Formats: sequence, structure tokens, C-alpha cells
Amino acid sequence: MADNATQPTDQDVEEFLASVEPARRREDGFRLLALMAEVTGEAPTMWGPSIVGFGQRHYTYASGREGDWMRVGYSPRKTQLSLYGLKDHPLADDVLERLGPHSTGAGCVYIKQLDAVNEGVLRELIDLAYRSADDAS
Repeated sequence: MADNATQPTDQDVEEFLASVEPARRREDGFRLLALMAEVTGEAPTMWGPSIVGFGQRHYTYASGREGDWMRVGYSPRKTQLSLYGLKDHPLADDVLERLGPHSTGAGCVYIKQLDAVNEGVLRELIDLAYRSADDAS
């Protein structure tokens, strides 16, 4: 069985964030770092070269595939923020309706402007996702 391509690394999170361009995305990256660390109580870990993750969980799919992944995390991509693990809880859709401008993909919530979303709702979503990550395995 193949391992996940994205694994935890020893890369320094703050060094990574300091290198993010453009400057607005870098600032958003540092804001999310503080927010997710506060909500989760976890120290951040780099997953691969560009994802900042908090906590870890083991999962097993019905197919038998299993592995480890962060409980919640994000990547400050050039055009948007990709947030991981925030949409797996059954109540996530209701919370996302109150978040503000965003889009979703198979496993991510995408935000183009962090200032445009409701930070209290984002905190609620992070907390919900983090606390229930083991239930989503």
C-alpha cells in the first residue's frame, strides 16, 4: 500500500511563512498560524513543502487504505488559502453557510480574502473540525 505523498517534515513553519508571496498571503498565513494554534492548542508542523498542520490523526478507509494526516491545517497558496479538514463534520455545512465568501473542493475550504470571512465562525469551524477529526476516520 502506498504511503501518503504528503508527510510531516522538520521544516520550520515560520521560515516557510516568511517566504510566502504575495505579502498579503504571507500576512494571512501568519494570522491563520496564530488562530489555529490558539484554537487547537497544538504546535504547528509542516506537512510536505507548503502545508501547515495542527495535530495528527490516523484514518482507515473502507477500502483498507490507511494513513496519517493532520487534524486541521492550511496552505497559503498564491491565489487563495486552502484550509484542510474543515468540512468533514456533519455540522460543517451549517457553519460554512455563516463563514462568508469561500468555496469548497473535495477536501478543502478555499478563502480568497481572510478579512472577508467571519473570524468567529472560522474559529468555530476549526474547533469543530479539530475536536471531531477522529470521528471522520
